[in-house]
Amino acid sequence: MSLSNVFNIAGSGMSAQSTRLNTISSNIANAETVSSSVDQTYRARHPVFATVLQQNQGQGAGSLFAEQDQAGVGVQVLGIVESEAELQARYEPNHPAADDKGYVYYPNVNVVEEMANMISASRSFQTNAEIMNTAKVMLQKVLTLGQ
Repeated sequence: MSLSNVFNIAGSGMSAQSTRLNTISSNIANAETVSSSVDQTYRARHPVFATVLQQNQGQGAGSLFAEQDQAGVGVQVLGIVESEAELQARYEPNHPAADDKGYVYYPNVNVVEEMANMISASRSFQTNAEIMNTAKVMLQKVLTLGQ
């Protein structure tokens, strides 16, 4: 793996964390939305990540252990799934969105958990940006070796 591949790997990580931040912000924005039925209530969403392996990219040649060499060359977002956690049903008969029994349904979003995930995603994004910067500095140093 060459040093230039570091940019692709860190870039895919930054893209994945950006998707994660977008889903977290959607969850937080909809944390207090209400509905009169279970089917129409917002459910928390979470991205699903997967490692992109070197053999899938067609770059396995050049290694003595090509069959065993499955180095990761990035990350991809496989999709976004809805949480299966139970929705919150609250008895509020005076609420305009209450159903016939007086219940209002709130999303299964835990704001504290989402804030912790937001901090984790932003730090992961920042780490990938620092990796790209470090690789850039290393490449600049390589160019000055012949001087």
